[in-house]
Amino acid sequence: MNKIRFTKMHGCGNDYIYVNAMQYSIADPAKASILWSDRHKGIGSDGLVLIDKSPVPEADFSMRIFNADGSEAMMCGNASRCIGKYLYERALTTQTQIRLLTNSGIKTLNLHVRDGVVESVTVDMGEPQFENEEQFISSRDIKKGVFVSMGNPHYVIFTDNVDQVGETGRVLEHHPAFPQRCNIEFVTPLSSPEGDTKVSPRGGLEGVSFRVRVWERGSGITQACGTGACATAVAAALTSRACRTSQIVMDGGILSIEWREADNHVYMTGPAEFVFDGEIEINQ
Repeated sequence: MNKIRFTKMHGCGNDYIYVNAMQYSIADPAKASILWSDRHKGIGSDGLVLIDKSPVPEADFSMRIFNADGSEAMMCGNASRCIGKYLYERALTTQTQIRLLTNSGIKTLNLHVRDGVVESVTVDMGEPQFENEEQFISSRDIKKGVFVSMGNPHYVIFTDNVDQVGETGRVLEHHPAFPQRCNIEFVTPLSSPEGDTKVSPRGGLEGVSFRVRVWERGSGITQACGTGACATAVAAALTSRACRTSQIVMDGGILSIEWREADNHVYMTGPAEFVFDGEIEINQ
């Protein structure tokens, strides 16, 4: 029986168990994620994240992420921000710009630090994609929405009823249109807090925020989803509901998203927080 140290962290309520894989080896991370993520019999989380050295020189560190059902995810924006905070505040790096290798490519993390504390992180999430032949077949027979891939697949539905996330999200994740399953976002526009919403000369609205609830592939309803926030902002811009900058209001907090015209990349900025450290026994 081996003991492994772990850290529980969350980004806008999207909580994961983080293990330093440079120090601890987990033979079956999928099984560990299922057991540890159980909110009644385990630690409780949306999944398990392994932080490791990068096997390629183009990146500084790497991440693997396993959902609560044991499936391996391609990418998680909230987890990547937490990794940035973990690496810096646990003195594993002195860099405020970190290149992180994920299953959907290398993401650049820019840490916003004050007095040695990472207050927020901006992640270069790369370019959005709108077609994925292996994943997306047709949406003509399901609720009208916008498909956006941020390294993982998202289907964004604009609706007056975001609380249908449980019943409808569960069904759409496994819909035949998504052979590899899909993350589903339910979105409704909100008035800006300052009341200064206006039409942009380039089309779309400025000063608009969006209320979003998410059904994550492999985890169900989560408090937030970083890639889902990015997909929502892109879908809002594509449908002229917003310009290229949006505030995404999720169950667990707010993320700022910019779809930058200069490079076509999506930039996500938001917080990351430690919850607690612990130790767990594992058979392997």
